[in-house]
Amino acid sequence: MHYNDYRTLGFTTFSNGLLAYYPQLKISDSEIILIMQLELFAQKGENFPSNEQIAANTNFSSAEIADIIQRLIEKNYLAIDQVTDKKGRIGNQFNLDQLYIKLDELLAKNVLPNGKEGVTESSSSTVDNSPLNQLMRQFEIEFGRYLSPIEREEVAAWLKVDHYDPEIIKLALREAVLSQAYSLKYVDRVLLNWQRHNLKTTSEVQKFLQRNR
Repeated sequence: MHYNDYRTLGFTTFSNGLLAYYPQLKISDSEIILIMQLELFAQKGENFPSNEQIAANTNFSSAEIADIIQRLIEKNYLAIDQVTDKKGRIGNQFNLDQLYIKLDELLAKNVLPNGKEGVTESSSSTVDNSPLNQLMRQFEIEFGRYLSPIEREEVAAWLKVDHYDPEIIKLALREAVLSQAYSLKYVDRVLLNWQRHNLKTTSEVQKFLQRNR
């Protein structure tokens, strides 16, 4: 099969924020895989897949799936709701609302750039909201993974050596995401291209992008 053949199978939308920060929510690798499977089924219209259906998409047994579901319920990340369909039939569905509420709280404390808005008094002493760390977290959210030490050094160099404006780096990151190129090399090429065009402010970059869309 070729890539286009796989495209016919469809794609599942998943939160980059959850991929980047699930360890901080004390979610294990097996639990995040199950959450991904629940999202996959839900986006296909199946809100209460059986343990056997989920197991068929993973390397876990049905019994292991049941154990993982129970752990997520105990952590208050997953609930099973009783629902009634249009024909009056009663059924069940999985509910991940509490998980995303907890994720919102985590991102508000660790990602939002304004300390007054995004960091509580108790956490402000432990969360570094410097421009560098804001950028690091933004890259991790968009890439859906943690940056390696070498990648962190490269981002730091853009600020300290190349003296790029943090907002311009964010615009370059946005261009990479729009192109589905999740790598620092691509972002670096974008920044170098803007540098060659002597673009030094965000307004100059935005005008340049509008002319070249």
